[in-house]
Amino acid sequence: METIHIDGHSLTLENINKVAYRHDIEIKIKDEAKEKIYRARALVEKSVAEHKIIYGLTTGFGQFKNVVINAAQTEELQKNLIMSHSIGVGESFSEPIVRAAALIRANSLSHGNSGVRLATIESVLNVINKNIYPFVPSKGSVGASGDLAPLSHMVLCLMGLGEVIIDQKRMDSGEFLKQVGLMPLVLTSKEGLALNNGTAFMSSIGALNIIKAEQLLKLADITSAMSLEASMGTVAACDPKIHKLRPHTGQIFSAANIRRLCQGSEIMESHKNCDRVQDSYSLRCVPQVHGAIKDAFNYAKRVIETEINSVTDNPLIFSEQEEVISGGNFHGEPIAFAMDFLTIAVSELANISDRRIFKLLTNFISEGLPAFLIPVDKGGLNNGFMIAQYTTASLVAENKILSHPASVDSIPTSADQEDHVSFGMTAAYKAKKVIENVRHVLAIELMCATQALDFKKPLIPGRGSKAAYDAVREMVPFLDNDRVLYKDLEKIEHIIPMVIDKVEQSVGRLEV
Repeated sequence: METIHIDGHSLTLENINKVAYRHDIEIKIKDEAKEKIYRARALVEKSVAEHKIIYGLTTGFGQFKNVVINAAQTEELQKNLIMSHSIGVGESFSEPIVRAAALIRANSLSHGNSGVRLATIESVLNVINKNIYPFVPSKGSVGASGDLAPLSHMVLCLMGLGEVIIDQKRMDSGEFLKQVGLMPLVLTSKEGLALNNGTAFMSSIGALNIIKAEQLLKLADITSAMSLEASMGTVAACDPKIHKLRPHTGQIFSAANIRRLCQGSEIMESHKNCDRVQDSYSLRCVPQVHGAIKDAFNYAKRVIETEINSVTDNPLIFSEQEEVISGGNFHGEPIAFAMDFLTIAVSELANISDRRIFKLLTNFISEGLPAFLIPVDKGGLNNGFMIAQYTTASLVAENKILSHPASVDSIPTSADQEDHVSFGMTAAYKAKKVIENVRHVLAIELMCATQALDFKKPLIPGRGSKAAYDAVREMVPFLDNDRVLYKDLEKIEHIIPMVIDKVEQSVGRLEV
């Protein structure tokens, strides 16, 4: 079993991805982090004992901030907070999202500025260490104060008052905890507020979005190179001299990737002296479009990498100065902007890909390819890939709707005490849907470009294009007569990581 240690500072996207999808990992808190946790907790207990008026410790919440709660009601106050805030709706978040959120929340609490007990953080880590899958409805967060409803549902499960999901069915979490020999979590001063007041769920979805989007950025360069070759295009527009004159980092990376992917292409060599002056934008401007998407992606990635190692609850405990300060680190605006930007950017991968697919399928603009990529003598009786582009058109249209920014909206809550919210969760979840759609579109381009390259034989494509072609053809044969295409597409989507790996083994790491 692999062990990952957390301290509030050093959590990586790679480790979030591992924890999300693997059940053979144990999370432990570093000893130096434990010392900070103990000190912060001591200050909380001292403040309560001295009857200090501190939000969430000795007062109510939101509009009830001025209602003082006596020390004897501490546990009831925190329990009521979690129960009352557990009112999300909709289907449950997937298990990977919940596991990643638990890791991010525990990492934040391990920073030592939240004032919770060590045992409470370890209870949150039971989601991972004991493979508990809490039922957490996916709708109900406005992104400030953080993800109140989703986090409350997760904590409610650990308290034995919620539900777990086992074999896709919901079960009372109290009964489940008894079965696995775990005691229900009993909250005390500050802990309910520390657990449900933060950005862990929007950060969880954001982190997984970043990991998946990075894969798509590489795949898009691969499919565009294959389409460029199959369309009898030129790599001249990727000449480094062009991109030095407009030195956006992503643009330079994309141009370099295309050059390497097409290196050694017999197809391109066969028409290098043709009278075609220049390619259409969907081929010629790939470095500029894909490059701008990469720059947007890297901005979003930096935001998420910062967020997963941040303290996002309120109030915050500063044990060295013996201060408890109310702030707004729970506000999801950074994530909302990053996820909206990512959504808009990644949707363009599908937009330009759909145009390349259309070009490959349309015989009067495809430079010698048969209509809908079915052999000429088979067309009419067979439809080839005609409807594949209908699917991509549908997905691209849906992405345009989903790309409306969530972050430009705000609805006041809690009697106007919380009068501006981020909708960061909405932004992250929309980005997730767009990324899924883009994956389908790029898989269709991969399928069509592979078919198109067959019609260029015996000429061999570039090294990178050939590696991708070979990987696809190991799983999906040439289409010479109509067959059920969704099964081919599912096979291709399944091998996307392998396709990227084979290509990078051939041409080196693709830059993102």
